[in-house]
Amino acid sequence: MIECPLPMAEAAVIEKEVSADAVGMRVYEIGYHINPNTKEDELEPVVADIRGMIEKQGGKFLAEGAPSLTKLAYTIEVKENGKRVAYDRGYFGWIKFEAPVSAVAPLEAALKTNRDILRSVFFQTVREETRARFKSAPMREVKRGDVIKSAPRNEEVAAPVSEADLEKALEDITSEK
Repeated sequence: MIECPLPMAEAAVIEKEVSADAVGMRVYEIGYHINPNTKEDELEPVVADIRGMIEKQGGKFLAEGAPSLTKLAYTIEVKENGKRVAYDRGYFGWIKFEAPVSAVAPLEAALKTNRDILRSVFFQTVREETRARFKSAPMREVKRGDVIKSAPRNEEVAAPVSEADLEKALEDITSEK
C-alpha cells in the first residue's frame, strides 16, 4: 500500500494543477450574444476586443463566425443603469481558437464583465473543420444510347352509370345525418 504524505484534498488540488499545466494548448470555442442596441458599424470593435483578449492570453485563432442579428429562443435580462432590461434579439457570433489551459478563467471573467456582451458560452472542443459537409447522392451513369422512358400507366376504365344510380347515390350521401 502506498501512503500519501498529504491529505487527500491537498493531493487532489496539486494533481489538478500539475495536470492542467502539463496539457498545454487546447481547442476552445466561444459563442456570444452582443447587445442588439449596438450599431452594425460598432460590432467590429466589440469583436476585436474579444480577439484581443484571446491573443493577450496566448490564443491562436482557428475559425470565426461574424455576428448576425438573431431572434433569441428566450429573453435575456441584464442590468443596465440600475434597471433590468429584457432582450429578445442579439447579435450572435462565435470564435474557435487554441489557447493554454491557464487562459480559460481570465477569458471567462473578461467576457462576463464586458458590457456589450449579453451572454456568452465558453467550452472545450476538438480541432476539426467547422464548415458543414454535405454528401451528395450518387448519380446514375446514363449512356448516350440509353433511352429513358416513363413507366406505362394502367388506364382505368369507367363503367357506365345510369341517371337513376347517380340520383340514388346522392340521396344516400345527403340523407345520412
